[in-house]
Amino acid sequence: MPSSRPGYLPLPVVRGYHPLPTVENEPVHFRHRRRVKLPAILFGLTCLCTFWAQASGGDPTLPFYGPVAVAEKIAARWQDGLVYMVAIISILLSHEMGHFVAALYHRIPTSLPMFIPMPVPPVGTMGAVIAMHGSHADRRQLFDIGVAGPLAGLVVAVPVVALGVMYAPLDFDRQRIVFDQPLIVEWLAAWLRPGVDPESLKLETWLLAGWVGMLVTGLNMMPLSQLDGGHIVYALLGRRWAHRAAEAFLFAAVAFVAATDRWMWSLMLVLVLLMGIYHPPTAKEHLHPLVRHDHLGPVRTAIGWLSLLIPVVCFPPFAIDI
Repeated sequence: MPSSRPGYLPLPVVRGYHPLPTVENEPVHFRHRRRVKLPAILFGLTCLCTFWAQASGGDPTLPFYGPVAVAEKIAARWQDGLVYMVAIISILLSHEMGHFVAALYHRIPTSLPMFIPMPVPPVGTMGAVIAMHGSHADRRQLFDIGVAGPLAGLVVAVPVVALGVMYAPLDFDRQRIVFDQPLIVEWLAAWLRPGVDPESLKLETWLLAGWVGMLVTGLNMMPLSQLDGGHIVYALLGRRWAHRAAEAFLFAAVAFVAATDRWMWSLMLVLVLLMGIYHPPTAKEHLHPLVRHDHLGPVRTAIGWLSLLIPVVCFPPFAIDI
């Protein structure tokens, strides 16, 4: 998920301010050197956390039982941990590399992907982000960068979900933690395992990785601020109508949380308000539309409108019941 402010890292996780270093009198596209050490450390920690998330059996209390219990559990479940780690890292990396490659193509300075580890099972990560100088991108460039991430992520996430649906064990007793299934899981279950209730599929390894990937993709496509969906809506509608769309969506989200008691999304709404719901201006916006040459064209416009269906298909609105 790219940010359109220099060094600012947006949702879904709270991040610090990391300005991209600049050198005077150099062309704007070559004013910074990418940090390598920090992204590499975060990547390694996220690999460890995601491995632990499933190798531990999803039990956050396991370390309190002592090193022998931990060693026995990992010896029994290390394959599950490895499969989950590879699956979820592949989804997140493909998403962020979509942004990264598009930014390189348009010569917009950007950081390497930064993964966010979370050492608490069963998920093990809070996603990944990149920081970019979005103020140097016009609407067409911003659209390409914004839409490339979700599309690249889905190329990996959909097969992962399909594998999860095919091989997930049935849990007729239902788990203590019940995950709401997005539409794409229900559709794939109806196709690949007809007659099986999607809610009875136990979320382990492949299916859990796909579920997390769909959740992250759906969240990023919300039409707010500097989320991927915010970039796309701003490029499609322009400043005025993109701001109105952000206001309408925020109102609908607050109403949904209040009506359904899904207070788990309250923190997300607070973070969005702190970040600001409005997308900042793009490059060349002060110029007349006839001279700035950033019109999306019919192909990008069609892709943009279709991409707004991604959160409808991927996002599980009720998330988790405990």
